[in-house]
Amino acid sequence: MFEPKRLHPIAVLLNIIKSIKELVLPFLVVVVLPGRNADIPWWVQPLVIGTIVILLVIRAFIQWLRFTYRLESGELRIESGVFVRKKRYIKFDRIHSIDISEGIIQRIFRLVRVNIETAGGIQADAVLSAIRKRDAEQLNALIIEEKKKKTYESHEGDLAEEVIHEVEKEKASSIFKQALPQLFVMAATSGAIGVFLSGGIAFISQFDEIIPFEKIFKNYEEYMEFGTVILTVFAIIGLLIVYVLATISMVIKYANFTALRTGEELIISRGLLEKKQLTIPIRKVQGIRIMENLVRKPLGLATVYLEYAGGSAEDRESLSIMLFPLIKKKDLPDKIREFLPGYEMIQDITSLPKRAFFRYIIRKGIFFIPIIGVLIWFFRAWGLFSLLLIPLAFIWSYIQLTESGWQIKGDLLILSSRLLSKQTLIMPRSRIQSLSYKKGYFQKRRHLATISASIKSGISSRVGTVVDIEEKDCHLIEKWYLQKK
Repeated sequence: MFEPKRLHPIAVLLNIIKSIKELVLPFLVVVVLPGRNADIPWWVQPLVIGTIVILLVIRAFIQWLRFTYRLESGELRIESGVFVRKKRYIKFDRIHSIDISEGIIQRIFRLVRVNIETAGGIQADAVLSAIRKRDAEQLNALIIEEKKKKTYESHEGDLAEEVIHEVEKEKASSIFKQALPQLFVMAATSGAIGVFLSGGIAFISQFDEIIPFEKIFKNYEEYMEFGTVILTVFAIIGLLIVYVLATISMVIKYANFTALRTGEELIISRGLLEKKQLTIPIRKVQGIRIMENLVRKPLGLATVYLEYAGGSAEDRESLSIMLFPLIKKKDLPDKIREFLPGYEMIQDITSLPKRAFFRYIIRKGIFFIPIIGVLIWFFRAWGLFSLLLIPLAFIWSYIQLTESGWQIKGDLLILSSRLLSKQTLIMPRSRIQSLSYKKGYFQKRRHLATISASIKSGISSRVGTVVDIEEKDCHLIEKWYLQKK
């Protein structure tokens, strides 16, 4: 691949679509809201639209024509730019991950999109929006091969033989596939309905001046005589429809989910309409995060995420990588050891002291008491039902207390806590960026403290925090952490 190559010509269309997305609001003002420009001659609008389309096509074609890539001297070299020629050289050993995806347009023409990232940032370091699948596979293979050669050259003698022996082990692979029934359970318990509903409301709100809501609902008061029962039924039916749509969208998104470990890399692929494949070096993994929401925990199920030094703000999904979308908690220890050598899932953690329960109750009281007061003030007798929040606060405080804690296992620090979902963060000592503990006035009186540890995750950090652990345990964790220096 020493000769410069261009992207597939369909990249011109992809560039046009990208430009339209960037200009969607001005485009809507000109095309969708013609009534606001009633005083402008009729021929101006078609002229503006035609000019915009022509400029977009010309710009997209020049972008495609001026974009080339090649592999040379252990580097990926990219040249681009419409008016100003830009050259970018990316060394193979700096590449963190290779993300291969197939959008609907790419799949029609049997192409793929390749995102190459060297570290967390605003956007991917290199994007090849439309290349043939075999070229993407060849690109990936050449990068891996060059990395291996560099590894060989950096070792000598017997050590080189050990490295070769380790590379031979790469033939052995570990595979995790998400079965379709489990995928439906994952989608149904994911909480995606909230995102789906809020997204739909936000989308509709952008067109409140286009859709004649007043005309549609001008006779709304006539239906109020049927009472709130019918309205409630319609609301429930609407929520069910949204729930089903959200579940189906999650199933389509994560269909054919496969996690594969080959040597020192993890390859994660998924998707039905849009296929995505992400390659992550294990050495770039900073920690793992295990999430158990309110529905999954009683069922003994969990979701496992990778925290790694990569991803870009442009692709938000790359900042939170699922390793196991849904897995039985009892199977986690074996699977974690299989996919991530050096990591362990520890069931027994050091729990918080019982005297911290009072502080958890107080924090819930600060939150719930004003709500109860407002509901009783405005709804009188009906508002008294809000007093049921008091036993709920006690139960929730007890759950948070018993499910929070910490543990040290060799070079691993495990921090567990719960707000709504339970989060367990497993961090190697060498990956922890900062560790701190603090104690407030009331914590001092009870010899308690709050411990926090952070690791690199995408463009920011992932922080694990446990509130009200024994103060002496904080000193123990701090002493363990300082040993890495």
